[in-house]
Amino acid sequence: MILKQALSLLTLTLTLSVMGTQAAAAADLKGKVMKTPTGYLVVLRHGDNVLQSLEQLARDEQIPSASFVGIGFMSEATFGFYDFQRKQFDPKTFRSVEMANMTGSIAWKEGKPSIHAHGTVTDGSFNGAGGHLLGLTVGTGSCEITVTVYPQRLERFTDPEIQANVLGLPQQ
Repeated sequence: MILKQALSLLTLTLTLSVMGTQAAAAADLKGKVMKTPTGYLVVLRHGDNVLQSLEQLARDEQIPSASFVGIGFMSEATFGFYDFQRKQFDPKTFRSVEMANMTGSIAWKEGKPSIHAHGTVTDGSFNGAGGHLLGLTVGTGSCEITVTVYPQRLERFTDPEIQANVLGLPQQ
């Protein structure tokens, strides 16, 4: 009986925790998004996770597909170089860097937003690094992202020949 009650309490706690996390993620964009004639302007602040925020925007606004560009100061930027033989990214993280450019697309895969982004960052000595973005956290200041929305929903799929995610375009 005690074990049953403990399991019920644990299940309730986990459920409320997940609901709270989902609500917090949804609330993260409040006051940070402005609708524009072509899509959205997103201004993220210190500590915000850039890629997760873009995923949340795609879910909240049901964006069919989009491209985006951005700039800003990052407390942390993680890039990955894809090793096709091992089928995984080799990550490298840079801290306290200026995002000189971020370019990417929003599509869908298996019912979830799929963000594909590349970027370039520089440090205080003006040394640069760049590549496929795996993670970005906004530092002091902000990160400004212009999202251009397209009317057709685009899906990513795993290309059987190269075993990598690619963006699928509709048949014309």
